[in-house]
Amino acid sequence: MTVPEALLRDIQQALGRRDGAAALHLIDEALGQAPGDIDLRLQKAMALRLQGDLKGALAALDAALDLEPYHFVALLSKAAVVERLSGPRKAWQIYRNALKILPDPLPSTLQPAVDRARQVVEETTDALAAFLEDRSAPARARMDRTAGARFDEGLQIYAGRTRNYPSEGILLTYPRLPAIPFFDRELFPWFPELEAATDMIRGELEGVLATMDADFAPYINVPPGAPVNQWEELNQSRLWSSLFLWKDGERQEEPCRRCPGTSALLDRLPLARQPGFAPTVIFSALEARTRIPAHTGSTNARLLVHLPLILPGPARFRVGNETRSWRMGEAWAFDDTIDHEAWNDADALRVIMILDIWNPLLTEDEREAITALMNARNAFFSV
Repeated sequence: MTVPEALLRDIQQALGRRDGAAALHLIDEALGQAPGDIDLRLQKAMALRLQGDLKGALAALDAALDLEPYHFVALLSKAAVVERLSGPRKAWQIYRNALKILPDPLPSTLQPAVDRARQVVEETTDALAAFLEDRSAPARARMDRTAGARFDEGLQIYAGRTRNYPSEGILLTYPRLPAIPFFDRELFPWFPELEAATDMIRGELEGVLATMDADFAPYINVPPGAPVNQWEELNQSRLWSSLFLWKDGERQEEPCRRCPGTSALLDRLPLARQPGFAPTVIFSALEARTRIPAHTGSTNARLLVHLPLILPGPARFRVGNETRSWRMGEAWAFDDTIDHEAWNDADALRVIMILDIWNPLLTEDEREAITALMNARNAFFSV
């Protein structure tokens, strides 16, 4: 049954003059005709709040949410009522849930309530994190560096300050491998040899930049008609460009000829060897004041190694919840199937070398089987 316009108008007028009793009488009459009307349930909660009946208002909002559990205004209003009844800690989770479904665009009339929601969530989250840190400090103090870093991230996730970043490979997510953002360098005893070659590699790179700059091609090359998603700014742009020394398991002869010392070093390193897939080794160039947006890579069966070669100023890299700055002479290995992004905050070009290696947690038999698996998939779709 449709509620008469005159009755709806009378309700609005009663609420406008803050006459809760009159509005409540009219709303109950209207609900008798349209019990499933969410707007009337919200108006009933408002009328009850005008009368100081917060528990009644909460019941009215719960009735609205029974009809539509993801109604933003009802959820935000419920959080505000719970905060008044029981304090911000009791309202914290409800405010968090409301902010997860924040409408876009947000009506300006709701901005003050949303600002309050954010304030409560931020302040309560900070207080919770500090409380958890204090109560867990004795046990945390006994942990080694690796366990401590893992625990600290878990605490921040548990407190609601951040979220968990799982491994999400575009091509293959191999099961039961831990999602480790940056791997312990002790797993790679050959890192010192790579790092010691930094000056040699940079010298060869500088020669390449002087004579083969045009061969650096845009790293992102989404074909026309395909969705570019987060790559709109960088698609077919030299803001992020690269030169391949190895590509999908094939040596690129001319760049390797121009970088003989680097090429010889790569032949000695334990790169991932997967015909048709790996290794891939590139010089990755990022222009000044440029950001690579968050994305994930192909498979957690292998890791990527970064070696900075040209760092004209600050440059940052985030994997999951951990952000690091590149430092000359220092390599790292990370799982690129975890959400990651990069910034060149300097005023000049930044260049790093990127190479792929096997995930050290895989056995030799697994590596062989995974290679067969991935080649078999290619063969299946090539018919």
